[in-house]
Amino acid sequence: MKIRNPFLSLSKFEWLLWLCSIAIVSASFVLSGSFYWLTLLASLVGVTALIFVSKGDVAGQVLTVIFSLLYGIISYQYRYFGEMITYLGMTMPTALLSVYTWLKHPYQESAEVEVHKLNRLQAILLVVLTAVITFVFYFILKKFHTANLVISTVSVATSFSASYLLVCRSPFYALAYAANDIVLIILWVLASLENISYLPMVMCFVMFLLNDMYGLINWRKMSARQNLL
Repeated sequence: MKIRNPFLSLSKFEWLLWLCSIAIVSASFVLSGSFYWLTLLASLVGVTALIFVSKGDVAGQVLTVIFSLLYGIISYQYRYFGEMITYLGMTMPTALLSVYTWLKHPYQESAEVEVHKLNRLQAILLVVLTAVITFVFYFILKKFHTANLVISTVSVATSFSASYLLVCRSPFYALAYAANDIVLIILWVLASLENISYLPMVMCFVMFLLNDMYGLINWRKMSARQNLL
């Protein structure tokens, strides 16, 4: 496989969005006054992953694997076991699976993934699996005395939905991730009230939300270009 530099494919707007994301996350790290480098590293990897996912570039999924590992460690340290289990046990494996499915389905041999429209069975499976996994995870998280249990459980539902849709190459992954971003902003605001060093995670997911909104717009354009709309 030919090695390429994915940054060369970024448009001027995407460069601006990425650089603004990096700047805002880094500024929040400095302003927090508590220099926990792993939090900054995870945030920077995360916003970089999203800019490529929003383009349908498999490089974004590779970076998502790295982000999931870092985020899982941070979540463990704050006893957000729901986040830890979700990202290490679900988001990271599905990102690896997405790497495979995206590489298997390039659009006209380009770096862009071929967008897929969910069929009825896939849509039904999404609803059923999300409900079952959320129900099971509630009791698992309760067993581990997870902080902010209800919000953490909702995060499981939104994270699984987004991961499922990414594996299926659906544009609606961005809506599920946007919902997840809002949930995680709330979670990390609560954590930051106790420890200001987690402020970069709040700003990380604020920028995630903006990137996911761009991802929805861009994937809709990709769908139109690939004649799926």
